[in-house]
Amino acid sequence: AAVMEAAPVPDGQHTAVVYGLIGGGRYAEAVSLLSRGLQKSSRSRGCLSLLGYCYYQLQEFAAAAECYEQLSALHPQLSPYRLCHAQALYKAGLFAEALRAASPLLDVPAFQRRALRLQAAVHYAQGDLPAAQSLVEEELAAAADGGPGAAEDPSERADAEVNLGCLLYRQGRHEEASAKFASAMQVLGYCPELSYNVALCSYAAKQYPAALKYISDIIKRGIHQHPELSVGMTTEGIDVHSVGNTLLLHRTALVEAFNLKAAIEYQLHNLRAAQEALTDMPPRSEEELDPVTLHNQALMNMDSQPTEGFGKLQFLLLQNPCPPETFGNLLLLYCKHQYYDLAADVLAENTHLTYRLLTPYLYNFLDAIITCQTAPEEAFHKLDDLAGTTTEQLRKLTKHVQEARQNWDDEALKKAVNEYDETLDKYVPVLMAQAKIYWDMKNYAMVEKIFRKSVEFCNEREVWKLNVAHVLFMQENKYKEAISFYEPIVKKHYDNILSVSAIVLANLCVSYILTSQNEEAEELMRKIEKAEEQLSYDNPDKNTYHLCIVNLVIGTLYCVKGNYDFGISRIIKSLEPYNKKLSTDTWYYAKRCFLSLLENMAKHMIMLRDSVIQDCVQFLKQCELYGGNIPAVIEHPLEESRMHSGKNTVAYEARLLRALMCKIIGW
Repeated sequence: AAVMEAAPVPDGQHTAVVYGLIGGGRYAEAVSLLSRGLQKSSRSRGCLSLLGYCYYQLQEFAAAAECYEQLSALHPQLSPYRLCHAQALYKAGLFAEALRAASPLLDVPAFQRRALRLQAAVHYAQGDLPAAQSLVEEELAAAADGGPGAAEDPSERADAEVNLGCLLYRQGRHEEASAKFASAMQVLGYCPELSYNVALCSYAAKQYPAALKYISDIIKRGIHQHPELSVGMTTEGIDVHSVGNTLLLHRTALVEAFNLKAAIEYQLHNLRAAQEALTDMPPRSEEELDPVTLHNQALMNMDSQPTEGFGKLQFLLLQNPCPPETFGNLLLLYCKHQYYDLAADVLAENTHLTYRLLTPYLYNFLDAIITCQTAPEEAFHKLDDLAGTTTEQLRKLTKHVQEARQNWDDEALKKAVNEYDETLDKYVPVLMAQAKIYWDMKNYAMVEKIFRKSVEFCNEREVWKLNVAHVLFMQENKYKEAISFYEPIVKKHYDNILSVSAIVLANLCVSYILTSQNEEAEELMRKIEKAEEQLSYDNPDKNTYHLCIVNLVIGTLYCVKGNYDFGISRIIKSLEPYNKKLSTDTWYYAKRCFLSLLENMAKHMIMLRDSVIQDCVQFLKQCELYGGNIPAVIEHPLEESRMHSGKNTVAYEARLLRALMCKIIGW
């Protein structure tokens, strides 16, 4: 890391200036001054000690470890330096070295308990919970014996409680863990890091309101006590300098709190709030970001910045340590974006992570999804086995829920319901993956059959209802049944109609039209139009495409039925005004109808009135005019061979279609 240059120091004032810089928190300048002093006297105990301290405060733990290593070698009789050396190695992620450095301290009575705690922390960080548990118990036994290593300081006991809390958390005993952290806070007073631990326990137990309460308290205290950390400035659009990775920032637990807040909002499907939580945290440059923040940035901005997101997750996978969720999330995102070969490669290259970081369920699910591309039948059977296991668990849990209700056991009921919901969350993706195999084959009757088999468990899930509606719609003879599934979804969000996917509204309108319920279709379209007008009034710069896409789908329907005069006219009107309605998605619908029209004209299967042809030519000219900066196709984020930038525009494709039309009609 670059260090700030300190100004020249007058003779005799070197010590005073260094302590002044440290007292003012200007550690980088102190490092610069001390480094110069060390060049003159490389064995200076004072210089090395202060330098190690400054590096530690700057969170440059590897550099701090070097300083303390030299001090331990120069003064082997001074155990505090050995402890600082081991602590810095642990913080730097050099776990094997930290264990070796702490080992001699076990024979020093005054440092025995701290050495045990440090070794327990190392094993905990490595995921070796039995070893960590054993060392924590050994430390507690040393305290109970009242031996020379047992300090009377109550904070020592509180530290042990924190360690027990961490172990309980990893064992999934979240309420007990939370009680340990709360107990430690009663002894130590308010501590942001412990408050964060309590919030984390609430999050793990899915008690989101309680978690958000603790997070809010951490953030309020951080803003009040440390305004210099510029909380919220980036979200407000204010350009601020990085606050760096200081020990002060770490002790406020602000970064951890904002990351947890982002995770909660993400789980609640409040993506914008999750993104804001990440930009609200104290500003740091990208190279200063911790692994958890980098992971969350990648995950929560994946829809808008997929290339950067994949880059961050791939980078994290090469780091040690990295958030354990990175491996599974990268694989799932590869599959979501249909990079199945990349997912298979990552699995093959990281077999050592597979058993450590993937649950059997997730591994089997990913294996089946990847197999779908080469052997769909085999994949279906793998998914069927997985579905069978989860449905069996769901039936057992249904029985537990019923028994808990009969026994009036609220605690058991709450636990059983939570377990049921978690198992159902596993079942639904398996079901959808099975359905997708037949959906891709256009075997919609089989998809419907798969969904009907799952009605027992999924009939309350909106994603299930939505997909049932889609498959009924696609069969072209079950529009009334499709309406019965689409309607409740739309009516549920009727007061905020634009929160419903445009394609759902379009399919419902088409279903109304094809079942001669034109009044209902018109009423729904009026509702969408009013909502768009209100949104345009409230936020003039925001483009909305709901009504446009509804009209495009209706226009497409008429084109498919052979009524090109009406269908094409509807499509042309739907994209007005072009500066608001022309986009990659809307152009996709429009150009398909124009290509179908041109194909039928070339085959002399249809004749268009001159006025309609004139409208088509004028429409394509307008698309040329407004589509110069609009991509015709959104390219895959990891695509190696890119389209020519001049050809991947709506303007280019519109010009091409106009040329084809002129050629076909002989202009």
